[in-house]
Amino acid sequence: MANHRALISVSDKTGLEALAGGLRLLGWELIASGGTAKALRAAGLDVIDVSDVTGFPEILDGRVKTLHPAIHGGILARRTPEHLAELNAHGLAPIDLVVCNLYPFQDTVAGTDTMEVEAVEQIDIGGVTLLRAAAKNFESVAVVCDPGDYQPLLDMLRAGGPDEETRRRLALKAFQHTASYDAAIAGWLAGVADPLNPFPDTLTLSYARVDALRYGENPHQAAALYRPAGQSAAFE
Repeated sequence: MANHRALISVSDKTGLEALAGGLRLLGWELIASGGTAKALRAAGLDVIDVSDVTGFPEILDGRVKTLHPAIHGGILARRTPEHLAELNAHGLAPIDLVVCNLYPFQDTVAGTDTMEVEAVEQIDIGGVTLLRAAAKNFESVAVVCDPGDYQPLLDMLRAGGPDEETRRRLALKAFQHTASYDAAIAGWLAGVADPLNPFPDTLTLSYARVDALRYGENPHQAAALYRPAGQSAAFE
């Protein structure tokens, strides 16, 4: 596993130390931004700051951290001789794993007294871009947005994986995550910008599966129960 590189940038640090420690034991190089790098160092783990990779500091109160060709070139490059040669020509290296979850926008706007400026600052830009870039290049890069996938990922890496089927599934999960996130932002902003319009031109809804049901409307049909993403069902 030598020379493999993981970029980690997480708001929710659940399971972070175990994942990063496992990656280091496998010989992975860790790159992290801001608070993630600080947390990894506090755990005694070697980590490279994003700014050391980009040669550029975080700016605008952290609004711009990972938005740089040195990061996204490494994520988006196919593992073809042409792309690898282009990376090398610019002094860049591939990134093989992206671990990222997003600012807690839905939790922030759930409060009835949330100020607009608070909500806006919880709109993640760099994290969404990382997830989408890694998910697009799932042929070469694994992307993880759910701490529940950390241990399975480590198990697969120890066994020589993850394989392409798993990377594709993780990419799907990342796109579902960013789609739900954007739907929440659009829904909140619609309420702020046009609160008196009950019928917006575009209605974007996101639902999370609660459970599989025994059968649908008829016994021969499959069915599942969903609830609005970010909300609890009445019976939960």
